[in-house]
Amino acid sequence: MANKKKNEKSGSNSSAKFTFWVIGLVVVCIAAFIFLGNHTKKQETSVTNKIDYSNQPFLGEKTAPVSIIEFGDYKCPNCKNFATNVVPVIEKELVDTGKAKFYFMNDSFINTDSIRSAKFAESVFKELGNETFWKFHELLYQKQPSESKYEKMDVFTEDFLTDTLKEVASDQEVDKVVKNFQAKDSEAAWNKDMEYAEKLGVTGTPTIFVNGKMFKGQTIDDLKKMVDEAAKGK
Repeated sequence: MANKKKNEKSGSNSSAKFTFWVIGLVVVCIAAFIFLGNHTKKQETSVTNKIDYSNQPFLGEKTAPVSIIEFGDYKCPNCKNFATNVVPVIEKELVDTGKAKFYFMNDSFINTDSIRSAKFAESVFKELGNETFWKFHELLYQKQPSESKYEKMDVFTEDFLTDTLKEVASDQEVDKVVKNFQAKDSEAAWNKDMEYAEKLGVTGTPTIFVNGKMFKGQTIDDLKKMVDEAAKGK
């Protein structure tokens, strides 16, 4: 499985597996967000028409011409940084303007927490829909422990995930999600994400794709340019 393969490669220093996103603030009346990644791409892949975007959580309008995917892991510190500092900029510059829609897909490889939280989030999406999924998604990153010692420890237990969901859903809704999760009804959706991560050559998180092509730029302007080119069919 992709997860096993990634864990074998990560060794004692899992941070080497991450894609490092560094956010820099340039005070010239505007803020410039700098994306720096350590991608080690296995293959150049363009599968624009082969990615099945159905039944995937997303931000934006369905009619938006370009699809952006983030592959992430809920235990990844860089993904937390990305969710906190970069996604809001992508929303403002590309999603809210109708240029693109933004999808989240799982690439769970750090530890058991990564898999458990991803599958639980899939259950949230399946039972409660897109809006509640994103509320839960943001909460998980907010609650991610900052200390590196917790990276390999189980923190996102089922009880923790259930209590977190209670902050954004009713008790009846939470019960539906827990039953879905315990019945392993989210397995297929999670497996689908992991298969795409493997097929697309994802080697760290967060990793971004625009219409099936890996983003290798360094700034938000690079991403905007790639989105504009994708909209023109380039």
